[in-house]
Amino acid sequence: MSNLRISEVADLVGVSADTVRRWVDSGRLAAVRDPHGHRRIAGADLAAFMRSGAADDPARRSSSARNRFHGLVTAVVRDGVMAHVEIQAGPHRVVSLMSREAADEMGLEVGTVATAVVKSTNVIVETETPSGARHA
Repeated sequence: MSNLRISEVADLVGVSADTVRRWVDSGRLAAVRDPHGHRRIAGADLAAFMRSGAADDPARRSSSARNRFHGLVTAVVRDGVMAHVEIQAGPHRVVSLMSREAADEMGLEVGTVATAVVKSTNVIVETETPSGARHA
């Protein structure tokens, strides 16, 4: 099982390291001290914490899509029929192809706050092995 540093947890959850420290200090997220006195969070504890927060998302009650990326529109390219929209959601870049009419009706422009909702039957998962190679 992995034990994660505060900064790693912050990157995974999409918050600041200070926010993670407050969660630990308030008892919302369990942590232990390593031999050097640094706080570490068990991967299983973080997973449970992240799952519990998902129930607080009001959109989950009205949609079967579970993958939501809230972020900022960083690019919009329109042609006669289609629009290519890019959203930066934390460290994730999400690209959507939609009708130009939909992009126009939604007022999508660079700098617009938006949420990409992803529902897919095919998800590829990658992880790094000790040798650095990736497997899917």
